[in-house]
Formats: sequence, structure tokens, C-alpha cells
Amino acid sequence: MRDAIIEQCQQLPPPVATFLIAMLPIFELRGAIPYAWSPLANNYGHAHPLLTWFIAVCGNFVPVYPILLLLSPADRNLRKFPIADRFLTWLFKRTANRSKLINKYKALGLILFVAIPAPMTGAWTGSVAAYLFKIPLRTAVPCIILGICIAGIIMTLVSMGVLKLWNL
Repeated sequence: MRDAIIEQCQQLPPPVATFLIAMLPIFELRGAIPYAWSPLANNYGHAHPLLTWFIAVCGNFVPVYPILLLLSPADRNLRKFPIADRFLTWLFKRTANRSKLINKYKALGLILFVAIPAPMTGAWTGSVAAYLFKIPLRTAVPCIILGICIAGIIMTLVSMGVLKLWNL
């Protein structure tokens, strides 16, 4: 599935592809920024760092408000249906298990959770965790934005070869 998405994105201008990839839960900006710096984006590694960072941050933030605003009514209304109830139970349990940092440190934990460029962290999971741990919208949104910005800086530095996260 990931390869099919990347293949489709190659047909788009690199900034548009970067924005769309950053919106997707399976990539977020952790996939969008490296994509923008890769030959797949037809930039051949010559993406503008600040512009790429800005586009990826904006794309990654797009789903945050809908998740934060719609998750509560969706949770209330969809629990009536067994398949939706099972999915939401699974999603919330998985998110809660991965977000002990948020439970312990609340706002600071949310920033760090979203900022950590690792699998199953990021704006999507952070938004669900903010709902689960009842972090108010006025606190959750700035924390998630700051976490996205930090993750974007880390991924930009990694993509430019300035910073190494893993010795692979």
C-alpha cells in the first residue's frame, strides 16, 4: 500500500506530494520530508529545507483539528455498532499503551510524543491520545503543533544528512 501511494505521488508536483503524504497516518511528516529529499520526488535531493519543512508541517497538521473535534461525537455515536465499537476499543487501547508519556506529563508529554520520530507516534496518534487523556483543545492544539514542528526539524536534519537517528 505504501509503495502504491508513493507511486501515485510521483505524478504530482513535489510540494503537493509532500503535503499529501504528510497528511496520511501511515507516513505523516516522518515520511513526507524524506520523500521530498529523495529522487522519487524528482527533486534529486535538492528540496529547499525550510519550504519542505513548512509544507510537511502544514500537511501534518491538517487532520489534527478534525480528529480532536470529531472523535468525541464519533466515539459516542459509533459505539452503537459492534464493528465500530471493536475498532474504537482497539484504537484507544493501542494508543493508551503507547502514550504513557502523555498520561504522566500531560502537555509536555504530548509535545514529546508527537515530536519523537518513531513508529506509532506523531500527530494522528497524539490527537487520539489527547482525547483519551482529556487534554483540553486549547492545550492540545499548541502542543501538537509544537511537536510537529520539532519532528519536522529532526526529519529535515536527518534528510539533509546533518543528523543521524539510527545507525542502519
